[in-house]
Amino acid sequence: MSRWRAARWWALTLPLLPVLIPLALVTRRQALRLPAAAGARQGAVGTEHPGRPLRVLLVGESPVVGVGVEQLDDALAAQLARALAERLQRPVLWQLCGENGLTAGQAVSRLLPEAQGIAADWVVLVFGVNDSTQLTSIDAWRQALLCLCQALGQGGQQVALTAVPPLQHFRALPWLLRQVLGARARLLDAVAREVALSEAAQHLALELPFQGDYLALDGFHPSAAGYRAWAQGLAAQLALPEA
Repeated sequence: MSRWRAARWWALTLPLLPVLIPLALVTRRQALRLPAAAGARQGAVGTEHPGRPLRVLLVGESPVVGVGVEQLDDALAAQLARALAERLQRPVLWQLCGENGLTAGQAVSRLLPEAQGIAADWVVLVFGVNDSTQLTSIDAWRQALLCLCQALGQGGQQVALTAVPPLQHFRALPWLLRQVLGARARLLDAVAREVALSEAAQHLALELPFQGDYLALDGFHPSAAGYRAWAQGLAAQLALPEA
């Protein structure tokens, strides 16, 4: 089914390439490029609560390294830890392993060796935007996710895959580009759901208003409010281990 959908996407997209390619090049030149956030790449929250700390590791692309905010304390990993600590009333130790601009396939060689050395109860994978914009093939995307899930879950860790963000709502992109890349993102997300099911992992929906204060200045990444809302949605979905 995924290959059929991918073939249909290409059939619809190929006639538009004479328009899409110049549009993409102009958009890339004019895009506001924000740096990764500063600060510690690990931390502890909810330390006033009793119980064994829940260890959470985020692995992925720009949201993991906090593009869109100035400090990692305002980015996805720390915000997710706070949301989990509040829901569970227990301490949460968070850590991140990420790189801006990375695809899932690149993460296998560049992030996986480090991530495998980090002790965690939950590993949350955050990928898909770069694979959508770089037109990663369906087979390569699937293989990369399988490799990450299997390698990071082999020690008994629970693995979760966040949904591929809906690029059709990214206001930094021109309308036509948003529609084409949004359709590509939906294709990759369908594969992510299949991989999650096959690997006994979770697929976590992205619940975020892509408007106003929830977006950073680049219109592409979340703001601090956006990361907070995203994190709260993820925390509500996680099937948490026993304390």
